[in-house]
Order: sequence, then C-alpha cells, then structure tokens
Amino acid sequence: MKIYSPRQVAQTIIDGFAAYRHQFINITLGARDRFERGAWQEVQRAAQERIDLYEDAVQAVHRTLSERVGYENLTREIWADTRRDYIALIQERTDPELAETFFNSIYCDIFRHEDITDTYAFVNSWFGDQWVNARGQVEIYMTYRFHESTGQVVDQLLDDYAFTVPWCHRQRDHVRIVRAIEDRIPAEVLLQPEARLECLKPVFYRNKGAYLVGRVVTETVIYPVVIALMHALDQGVYVDAVITRRSEVSVVFSFTRSYFMVDVPIPVEFVGFLHTLIPAKRRHELYSAIGFYKHGKTEFVRLFQKHLKTSHDQCVIAPGIKGLVMAVFTLPSFEMVFKVIKDRFGPSKNVTRQTVLEKYHLVKVHDRVGRMADTQEFSNLSLPLERFDRACLQELLALCPSSVTIVGETVLIRHLYTERRMVPLNIYLEQCTDEEQRRVLDEYGHAIKQLAAANIFPGDMLLKNFGVTRHGRVVFYDYDEICYLTEVNFRRIPEPVTYEQEMASEPWYTIGPNDVFPEEFATFLFPSPATREVFSELHGELFDAGYWQDLQSRIAAGQVMEFFPYQSSGGPPGWSVV
Repeated sequence: MKIYSPRQVAQTIIDGFAAYRHQFINITLGARDRFERGAWQEVQRAAQERIDLYEDAVQAVHRTLSERVGYENLTREIWADTRRDYIALIQERTDPELAETFFNSIYCDIFRHEDITDTYAFVNSWFGDQWVNARGQVEIYMTYRFHESTGQVVDQLLDDYAFTVPWCHRQRDHVRIVRAIEDRIPAEVLLQPEARLECLKPVFYRNKGAYLVGRVVTETVIYPVVIALMHALDQGVYVDAVITRRSEVSVVFSFTRSYFMVDVPIPVEFVGFLHTLIPAKRRHELYSAIGFYKHGKTEFVRLFQKHLKTSHDQCVIAPGIKGLVMAVFTLPSFEMVFKVIKDRFGPSKNVTRQTVLEKYHLVKVHDRVGRMADTQEFSNLSLPLERFDRACLQELLALCPSSVTIVGETVLIRHLYTERRMVPLNIYLEQCTDEEQRRVLDEYGHAIKQLAAANIFPGDMLLKNFGVTRHGRVVFYDYDEICYLTEVNFRRIPEPVTYEQEMASEPWYTIGPNDVFPEEFATFLFPSPATREVFSELHGELFDAGYWQDLQSRIAAGQVMEFFPYQSSGGPPGWSVV
C-alpha cells in the first residue's frame, strides 16, 4: 500500500507549478531578444508554445500523483488537508493567486470538476487583500518627477528603456513624446509638485510591437501614457505612437488581441496598475491580457458568481440568427455569452464535435489581430435553475442533451465556452444610420482582410457571425468553419464555352472540397443591392480571387503581417499621437 501524506501531495503540486512558471518565464524573457532580432515567426511560435504549457503541466502533475499516490488514496478528505498544507507552501510566493488557480486545475482534473468548494479548492482566494498589503511596498515601476522639464523626464526614460539595437531617430522621438505629453495633459497637472511619470519596469511585447506602459500621476488624477515601439530592421527602434486616451489604451489590451509577453513578478500589483489606466476593464481581462489566461478564468468565475448573488434576471437565448453548431444564451445583466455545442449539427455543417473543439483551440493559440474574440472553456459549470428562462432551458435541453442536464435545483453544463457579448453585425446594420452603416461595413472589410493577413480564413463570412464591440470594432466570433488561409483554393469561376454551360442551373465545372470562389461573396454576403454597392466601393477587391492568392503567396514566402491596435505611423519617418 502506498503511503503519501497531504503535505507530500501539496509539495508535488507546487513543484509542478514552479516548473510551469519557470518555463513560462523563460519563454517570456526571450521576447526582448526576438524583438531585437526581428524574429517574427519565432514570436508566433513562442506565443503558441507558452499557451500550451499550462495543460501540459497539469497533466504532468496528474500523472505523478496517480503513479506515486494512486487514485484510491486521493480522497476528498486528503484534499482538504492538502489544501491547508498548500497554503503554507505558497505564502512566500509573489504569485500565490496563480498558484491557487493551478491547485484548482489539478483538483478539477482529478475529481472531474465535481464538488468544487472552498473545502477542497480555492473558490475564493485565501489571500485576498492581505497579500496585496503585505507586498504593497514593492516597486514595480520607474518613477520620473516633473519638477524638472518634461524633456529631461523623457530623455531619462529613453536611456532607461534602451535596447541593444539603437534608437533610429532618438531626438525626433524625444521631441514627439514630449509634445504628446504636453499637448494631451493639462499644464496645471504637470506643474503640480507631486506630478510624476510612473512606467512599469518590464516592456510589454506582442507580435512585432513593444510597449512602454505608464501613467502621469498627481494626488488627484491619473493619465495613461503608453508608448508603442517598432523595430525597423535596417534602422533601429522607433516610436510608432504615443497613446494617451483611455479608450485607445483599452483597445491595446483588448480581448481580441494576443496575450502580451511581459515579465510579471507580482501579477496582482501589475493588474492593479493597469486597472488605474483602464478602469472599465475587468480584472479577469487584465490577467488574461498579460498571459495568465487560466487565472483570468478564475477571476471571471468569481465575478460571475458575485453577479449572480446581486442580480435577479434570467438567462435567455442570445439575440441574433441561431447557429447550426452552437446553442448560445446570455444573462442580459452580464456582458458575456455562453456557447454550448449542439448534439446534432445542421445538414450543411460537415464538421464533428472534435473538429469544433480543435477550431476553438486554434483561435486560442493563434494571433487574433484584434479581430477574433478570446474564449474561455469550462467543464461542469453549475448554474441555479431559477436563473433560466423556461424557453431558454427547454431549447438547451432539446439541442444539447449530452451537455445540459438538470440536477436538483441546478442546471449542470458539462462543457461550454464563454465569450464577450457583442451586437451581431446583421442586427447592427438593421438599426444604424447611413453614416454608421458605411463605417461598420468598412470595419467588416478590414476585419476580413486582417484575419486573412494573419493566415485565417473565417469560412462562413456571413454578417451574423461577426459582432460590433462597444468601441465600434467588428470582430469575428463563430469558429466552427475557420481554417488557415493557405489551406483554401481560391478560384475564379470559369467562363462557359457552350450554350448549355451558360444556361445550366447548377455549376457545370468541378468543385473541390477546399475550393472558394470570391466572385460569389457579393451576392452571398449582401442580399441588399444598396449594402452590396457600399461594400464593393470600400473593399471590392475581396471579390477577386487574385487578392486572396496574392496574400497566400506572401504568407508562403514567410511574411508576417501586423495590424496594430492604434493609429500606426506606418514606418520610422512618420509618427502618430492618439
């Protein structure tokens, strides 16, 4: 018989977590070198590798425990004591909230997400504000005082954050940062004795960009200052934009963007700092943005459970045209939608449940270029039965019986995805003005182009599969037909050569499973001639197979294209202040 104490179980889990964090940090610390070398394809591989680390680490601990302890000895009683011993082991860590989430993952993996309570896991954080106060004296940012000139502050900033490659136009960038700060922030703020610029010590890296994230602070006000940097490989590093509006900073940290590579020794303090810049962002969004998407999921659950206790509305089927693969519901007072895979798909959907799971994972690890919504995946989520509208519950039980069941006074959902709620594009177009229509159709076209440039083809580009965010951006959110652009065979419709071919009601030419004819997009996507005409004027090249074939050639040649979450200058000679 194997003898293994709760303390040993706890030690095995913390060892697994420490190994995971070591690998996570090593990949993250390589971001500076990849930026300085312009190794953009390595950047993409590193981002995917880092996301996949977590599940690998959980499975490794699970295997170790099953081999050393045996499932028969992993009882809930053991876990109650293990949790107590685990708390003692993580108290001196600077990332205990992440360690708690890792413990939860191990528990849920072994006990199949059942009986998740604070007796066996960390439904609520054991540390709370105690930990924040204990570590609050640690400085995570550089401080620059404005009692000297703004120019001196910026000069020191550029010295402190210099790279091994030179600034390609340091004096020009210096002048531009000074101008941005002095133009955007009132002079009476900068002249206050306590006025200072606080800039987080680590640089934030994502794709081809790097960001200095800071704030101008007095006793009464906070102004965000985010400096976006680019590396022109033949010239050096330059300032591409200085971002000072909260709404623009929010887009930089959007749920539609890939996670930042940033060395975060004290996650809770970093999230607190970022929250002062963009207070409208939830904690779970900020944790995810800096790479801790699993703890972002933990924070989301805590927020949602708290919301359930302080609200009274019921879950309803989400507005919009119903999909053939997912049943989607929402709680109107909460900003998310819940997506459950149906047991049977519509006849036109040639995909399986496993295919859908793989598509959603692809989106998780791929560059989302600001045009695909991030998702969180849940197993065995229990919600109060009383919080479901009758019609909503009946539809879920009818369409998803293998995933949705009623257990006592709760609705048990064995598997689902959560996603930010947006206004479906087709509904938005029915309600908007002519000016808004033109703007959002332009956004829709840019969304398709930017996804394509990132080697993503949406598959089903119908308007109902795109949403409009609160910032007016158009985002894709239906992933069951998504694929790599390079897997698609874009063709022009052949010209008929006989009268019979010209008059045929069905295509007279052969069509392969991956064939796509962009000429058909116009009538397929826009039944309304007026809407079609506006879109054709804005993005008519999308109806040409040659446009897509050219993109495929550039991707095959190794080009990594980037679309930035701000008004980019487009190169070292230019500059933008937003």
